[in-house]
Amino acid sequence: MDKIIVKGLKVFAYHGVNPEEKINGQNFILDITAYIDLTKPCITDKLSDTVSYAKIIKSAKMIFTEQKDDLIERAAMRVADGLFKEFQKLRSVTVCVKKPEAPIDADFEYTAVEITVGK
Repeated sequence: MDKIIVKGLKVFAYHGVNPEEKINGQNFILDITAYIDLTKPCITDKLSDTVSYAKIIKSAKMIFTEQKDDLIERAAMRVADGLFKEFQKLRSVTVCVKKPEAPIDADFEYTAVEITVGK
């Protein structure tokens, strides 16, 4: 299956179960993989035959920041569902939400969840 990939999309948002996370916010990193048949755009070289990664990024940022969720699971699902519904050409979409600044007393790169929706 062909893919459009967005790796390392940095988004500042207000998700988390701790009150300070909803007040102060923090950085998140989104990895998005949109599964799509790219046969036609490879031949035609027309943007209208694919899904613009710029539009994927714009939509993902808007969806991710439009509300405050306790869990990154819910935030990831909202992004995955939203992208899948918005872009009819997608067969499925996977969204990984990384939380590098999770308020945990430990040395780690990030915590994350990954959600896939689609056909």
